[in-house]
Order: sequence, then structure tokens, then C-alpha cells
Amino acid sequence: MLIEQIYTGCLAQGAYYIESEGEAAIIDPLRESAPYIKKAEANGASIKYVFETHFHADFVSGHVELAEKTGADIVFGPTAETGFTSITAKDNQEFKIGNITIIALHTPGHTMESTTYLLRDENGKDHCIFSGDTLFIGDVGRPDLAVKSNLTKEDLAGYLYDSLRQRIMPLADDVIVYPAHGAGSACGKNMSSETFDTLGNQRASNYALQEDLSREGFIKEVTEGILPPPQYFPKNALLNKQGLPSTDGMKTAGLKELSVSEFEFLANEEGALMLDTRSEDAFVEEHVPNSIFIGLDGTFASWVGTLISDIQQAIIFISEPGKEEEVVTRLARVGYDNVLGYLGGGIAGWKEAGKELSSIEHMTATQLEKTYSSIAQNIVDVRKPGEYAAEHIEAAENIPLDFLNSEMQQFNRTDKYYLHCKSGYRSVIASSILQSRGIQIVNIDGGFEAIKQSKTPVSDFSCQQNVQ
Repeated sequence: MLIEQIYTGCLAQGAYYIESEGEAAIIDPLRESAPYIKKAEANGASIKYVFETHFHADFVSGHVELAEKTGADIVFGPTAETGFTSITAKDNQEFKIGNITIIALHTPGHTMESTTYLLRDENGKDHCIFSGDTLFIGDVGRPDLAVKSNLTKEDLAGYLYDSLRQRIMPLADDVIVYPAHGAGSACGKNMSSETFDTLGNQRASNYALQEDLSREGFIKEVTEGILPPPQYFPKNALLNKQGLPSTDGMKTAGLKELSVSEFEFLANEEGALMLDTRSEDAFVEEHVPNSIFIGLDGTFASWVGTLISDIQQAIIFISEPGKEEEVVTRLARVGYDNVLGYLGGGIAGWKEAGKELSSIEHMTATQLEKTYSSIAQNIVDVRKPGEYAAEHIEAAENIPLDFLNSEMQQFNRTDKYYLHCKSGYRSVIASSILQSRGIQIVNIDGGFEAIKQSKTPVSDFSCQQNVQ
């Protein structure tokens, strides 16, 4: 028996490869099917099943393409209705893979079709569960993401409480918990950076599994302090329910090398969004005017989905040489398929053509300290509300990057704004968006981490409240 967790940090997502006696199964695959197919071929195995724990909202899954290319059956849990051929498993239905067994345990709550898959080994012993977004390490899935549901988040939280206690907590302490996400995912509130654990450890440490936690207390705990989901979540969930065609043709189009004139035409005449995926330092130094920065080095895919509201938006991009395929792949993971190509030669090619470049005005934390008293009223903190609540620059206003597009009325073109996040990545994204809309901005190098080392006044509430 082979169980391999395939963890993707950009999405804080865990997919799983399971193999026994020449048969394999994939649980919660990403959009691209090639890595799973190559792994099975290398092991001389055939993929028999593709199991989905639920209709994912934070990424587009590759179940349809993987099934088409391998002949595998797609399996969803009870109540799931799909726009493609699939098996809707009954509660407790068993599936054989070689000489191991996968059992579908219906665990509604995160969504109504949510299902945990219990793996029994060759000896019939409960070995592990693939818990999807039902149970995370240190947390549980948020109960407000169900697609077109007439249930409230409180209703779903109640289902989740029952699912945990009736289907998961009765299992043995040595059963391993393999969740779909870890820290950094927007699918929960306080996930651990650990990507698996034993159920016994979780029983002892996870607030959601405490024996003395009442149903009412659980509902209150999991529904309070939830930030609104990123705007792309319901769109991805719908795509996963309907099914998407192969990414092969999309990659061909997205990897077209564009001349400077073609790039300009698509941006100026066709309305394509210019996406710069290089490092924040490189973007601050020089970039194509009106391009938007979202760097590959950060949580690229989730910020694309959060900030680019139209999933059909035409995109042209700038990347470091050799990173073009990675850009297209990671855009596809969140359903942004309308990629028309990339700037040939990158920024160097743009400069060789004699084209104008822009830069981001920036200052150090030391410079901020010296000018604080005169600019305090225009300092903008783009971190999340919980980060801001814990500690922030005195007088700074909190406008989280997540909601920047809906808060544009907070800015005017006669003032200059001084932006920071924790370390710099998010504030450069925000700076690029504001600059493209004619707002004067200054990015503070090193973000709050650098600011705390200076003498700029900071309010610290971290010891006074429990921050979500």
C-alpha cells in the first residue's frame, strides 16, 4: 500500500495518490492531470478512481480531465449532482483498490455533499481518513460556502457538529487525518501549518473535537469571525460541479509569445489585463505602465481569484524567463483560462523597444519614522482585519487587500497614500492596483515587520484579545 500526499503551497492544498496491487486512486486532484498520470505510469499502476470530498470552491479540480484520460470513475459523496458522468456514492459504500478498501462516510456540514473517505488496509484495519474540508489540523471547514443552498451557515454548522461526532470521533486514536488544506487556505479560520496528524492528537488539541463543546457552542465558534469568502469561490464551485474540458488547448494559447506591438494591442485595444508575475522588488523598480502585480512567489492563484473579478477576463502576462508555463498552470488552477500569451523578452524586451516604464515610489521604515507625524493620516494598512486588530501603526487605516476593489471610494487623486502589509508582497499588489487607477502611492519597504523595528508609534492589542 502506498499513500502519498501531494501538497501545493500556493493553494495550501493537499491531493492524495493511493496505490495497491497495481491499482491507484486520486483524491481531490488539482486541475492539471499529467502529474498523477505520470506517477501511476512510473509505478506500473492504473488509476481506477478519482474521489472528490466535495465541490471545491478555492480551486478548479481536474477530475473530469483525469477520468477522460485514464478511464477512471469519478466518485462524489451522497447528494452530489454533477454535470458529467460520475458515481454518487451511498453512505458507507465501499470501493476496492487492490487489496485495500475506501469507504465513503457522508459528513455534511462544510457543504451538504461533503464526504470523508476512510481507508482500511490489507488487514481490514482503519488506517486513515481523507477528511476534505470537514476536519482540518487544528480547525474545521467554514460552513458558509455551500453552492445555491437554502441552508444558513448556522444550519450547516449544526450538520458539521453532528458529522464530526457521529462519523469521525468514534474512530480510533491512531487513525491518520489527511485534510484537503493547511494554513493559508481561506477554507477555514485557524488551520495548523501541519498537513496531517493522528485523530488522537486532534481529539486532544482541536477545539472542534472537545467532548465538552456543546452543539450551540460549536455553532457559535465556527460561524463567528468568518471573513467573506473570496469572490471566485462560488464560481470555482460551480465549475467543479459542471466540469471543465481539458487544459491542453488552453495551455497552447496561453503560452503564445507576444511581440511588444501585439502585447500593446491586446492591452489597449482588446482590454486584456496586463499581469506582472515577477518579484515585488522587480516590479517596484520598473514595470509596464498600468500593469497589475501578483507575484508567483506568493499565494498567486488565490490573489488572482480574489482580485480579478471576471473569471473570463482576457489576461496577458509578464514573467521571469522560463516561468511562463507555471503562470498558465497556476491561473488554470483557479479557472482563469482566457490567457492570450506573454510578453516576449519580458521587461528587457519592452525596454529594447524603447517603451516607457513605470516604477513604484517607496520608502524605508526609517524614512517613515522620520515623516510619520506629517503623513500619519494617509497611512493605509492592507493586512487582514485580524492582523490589524492585533497591532498596527497608530492612526493607520485598515483597508484589507481582499476588499480593495470595493473600497476605491476611500482614495482620492489629490492625496498621496503610504501602504504597507506584513512584509511587502500584498502592499505591492495594492500599490499596483491603485497606481493603475491614478492614485498616488508610496510603498513602505519590508512592511510591518520592518516598521516594528523602527520608532514609528505602534498600538499592540495582541495580549488583550483573541484575534481571529
